[in-house]
Amino acid sequence: MDVGGHDLEGREFRNADEMWRVETGEDGSKSQWYGSAIRYWEKVEATIDGVLGGYADVNDADIAASHAFLNSIFSERFPTLRDVSRPSSHLVALDCGSGIGRVTKNLLLRYFNEVDLLEPVPHFLEAARVSLAPENLIAPDMHKAANFICVPLQDFTPAAGRYDVIWIQWCISQLADDDFIAFFKRARTGLKPGGLFILKENIARQGFVLDNKDKSITRSDKYFKELFLKCGLYLYKTKDQTGFPAGLLGVKMYALSTEMPKFKRSFERKSKRLSNRPAIISSFTR
Repeated sequence: MDVGGHDLEGREFRNADEMWRVETGEDGSKSQWYGSAIRYWEKVEATIDGVLGGYADVNDADIAASHAFLNSIFSERFPTLRDVSRPSSHLVALDCGSGIGRVTKNLLLRYFNEVDLLEPVPHFLEAARVSLAPENLIAPDMHKAANFICVPLQDFTPAAGRYDVIWIQWCISQLADDDFIAFFKRARTGLKPGGLFILKENIARQGFVLDNKDKSITRSDKYFKELFLKCGLYLYKTKDQTGFPAGLLGVKMYALSTEMPKFKRSFERKSKRLSNRPAIISSFTR
């Protein structure tokens, strides 16, 4: 990736490829990278304050913005599926990097009949299992946490055609670029027809920022969009997070489709028709 960046210790990198060579070695082995990240999170307490890095006070604003974003997508894209109480509208989501189940419990179970949780840190997943036990849910017969999967994102392959939405929040930064692309290419088979990925992540102002402690990379909007193209994904909708305290990194939400938007297909067909017309020779010279 031809974008420059730096780490939190002040080291500058000419591009992302240089950074990945430094972090993973010339052979590209990422076992140390991922191992360091897991060891970091294994030491973090399984609480909202812990998983949010000491910023538990952003939880309400985070959930409110995600709710508004997801609600707008449902009203536009899935209007006939909005009533999750209808048997014909059995909706299923995957919560990637689910942690203690914070997003599943406060957001996803409002929309989906079933949510699977994917989390590589065992004590986080166990806390989620307790929090999302049927006796702790408002309507467990209609909305439930179905499966608790303790597998790293880079090693996960979903069941084919299971999910209406795959939600990925504050975890894709742990993946190296090649694993980022490989994950989305595998995971797209897990979407139902018309399904979407929703990615919510911190955004660097430009290039990227490497966190040396937890082995994560904060990418810029441009960086993300270049990766999306390599994944074969199309932007359906984006929105910035608001309501966070000053001084925190910006956060952006992306809804991503495996299908080319209709307006783009129409534009490309029109462009192709125009390109087949006889050329007009201009009388002006340059």
